[in-house]
Amino acid sequence: MDVRVRYAPSPTGYLHIGNARTALFNYLFARRHGGSFIVRIEDTDVARNVDTGVEDQLSLLRWLGIDWDESIDKEGGVGPYRQLDRLEWYRHYAEALIESGMAYRCYCTDEELEAIKREQEASGADRFHYPRRCLDKPEQDAPYAIRFKVPDATRYAFDDLIKDTVTFQSEDIGDWVIMKRNGIPTYNFACAIDDALMKISHVLRGEDHITNTPRQLMVLDALGFKRPIYGHMPLIVDKDGRKLSKRSGSVLQYISQFKERGFLPEALFNFIALLGWSPDAKAEVFTPGALVERFDENRLSGSPATFDAGKLHYLNHQHIQRLELDEAVALCRPFLESEGITEDKDPAWVRELVSLLQERLDYGAEIVDLYHAFFKGPFTLETEAREFLAATDGAATLLGDLKGRLQALDTFDADAIKQAIKQAGKATGMKGKQLFMPVRIAISGRMKGPDLPRMISLLGRETVLQRVSKTLDTLE
Repeated sequence: MDVRVRYAPSPTGYLHIGNARTALFNYLFARRHGGSFIVRIEDTDVARNVDTGVEDQLSLLRWLGIDWDESIDKEGGVGPYRQLDRLEWYRHYAEALIESGMAYRCYCTDEELEAIKREQEASGADRFHYPRRCLDKPEQDAPYAIRFKVPDATRYAFDDLIKDTVTFQSEDIGDWVIMKRNGIPTYNFACAIDDALMKISHVLRGEDHITNTPRQLMVLDALGFKRPIYGHMPLIVDKDGRKLSKRSGSVLQYISQFKERGFLPEALFNFIALLGWSPDAKAEVFTPGALVERFDENRLSGSPATFDAGKLHYLNHQHIQRLELDEAVALCRPFLESEGITEDKDPAWVRELVSLLQERLDYGAEIVDLYHAFFKGPFTLETEAREFLAATDGAATLLGDLKGRLQALDTFDADAIKQAIKQAGKATGMKGKQLFMPVRIAISGRMKGPDLPRMISLLGRETVLQRVSKTLDTLE
């Protein structure tokens, strides 16, 4: 079987973490099996389409590292790849279903349909079933929709890659609209036709689509098309087990948000791949290429996937550590520039700053917070740090000695500063933690931080001497 899979976004919104997972798993599946990955645009919900929705979807997929073989920009012989450009196909197959008796024209107005719905609700019906009022009506010169005639007492079953065998009964589904009065197809009808004509072999999508599957199977079976193999992935949930939705408060969910905060595309690719899939290894940090090699659809999970922001930060941190310095600088520079931090700094200073803080970064924008924490102030001693100094005999003597040595240095670089600290330690009999911790506290106000001599060098002599003096005043 030639593997052909698709990602079919609607331009009614922007690329969300759930949509991205669907695209990514289809991409991995296609690449793993040497197949084709198609991106088609399902743009028939005209009223809700966003002007830049298509551009956002495609540009962010590219940013993530997901490419495709066929789409609106890559013809593959089964286009067009926008549904609004395929209306003649939908009309053709809808008319074919009418001719075969599997569909019929429905002339009911919205008001009539609403009245039927109220009657059914009043009688205790839990769902709307169209009562086939127009089934045998002769053709009229009036607006009409086209309804699929659902077969009576028919069982629809399919083998799902993730959920095993899934069954539905036709009586649970009333005759449904396949073409609206405005000539636009409904989602399930257009989707089924497109999957058939584009020769889609496998459909991997979220389990919220599973109730759409029987309607799509009805259309495929009625027209004599081959069914694709389906795989419905479980929902993505938050840390409390609730469905991750576009209204889930403060949780970052749009791919553009991650990009804007300086998450690496390869790290986000890595993270999304582990939302509902597990590799055959204990490792969690993978490049996109390694994930393609390891991907196995049989390891897709049937359990909800938890969106763990901590794990995303961990993975992004690991990928940042793999960056060359030039790459890390390119990641961080825009954030430093946007805060005006680099205005009066030369490129060498920026490189040294990024080099110093790279090991502490979880994402690019964090460089600004780290800069302010260690370099910009306001300089204060944390409670734990103040208590440590107070309990360290000789701390004031050490800092006084070091202050004089730093003031006298000819060159204020990391090597000279390191020697000055060692000399102050020898002169005062301080060593180890009793030497380096008071110095760190006097410089940063904290007990943890980046490499001490390099941090002191970047701060500059004037700032360092001011901080040491302030710390000495505190001790006195």
